Amino acid sequence: MSEPHWISKKALLLLHEESLAEFGGSRGLRDEGLLDLALMHPQNKYAYESQEQIPILAAAYCYGIIKNHAFVDGNKRAAFLSIGLFLFANGWKLTALPIDAIRVIMSVASGDIDEDGLVKWIDEKSVPM
Repeated sequence: MSEPHWISKKALLLLHEESLAEFGGSRGLRDEGLLDLALMHPQNKYAYESQEQIPILAAAYCYGIIKNHAFVDGNKRAAFLSIGLFLFANGWKLTALPIDAIRVIMSVASGDIDEDGLVKWIDEKSVPM
């Protein structure tokens, strides 16, 4: 497998701003370093754990963003957007119904679903384009 197309901080920040404009919430980063760590989480999995499967890396983005709480508001939305953006950039498509996606993201945020559980869900709910 060739190296995946990673999410840039700029792209995620733009999507986050759009989601805030659409759905509301306070703007800004609470901790830029935590965002950087979240964005590096999948790249570290790829480089040091030999994780190459797209669903594993998509889950790493989402999990890192949710758990690090780098944004003042909209962390769960940004985390969900990261899944779709990463999948799309790498030729995949998320097929989950919106209510199912909301349930899973809320479960990740509450700790009811861990990163491995999120990988399983993404794997079941995504298809190559």
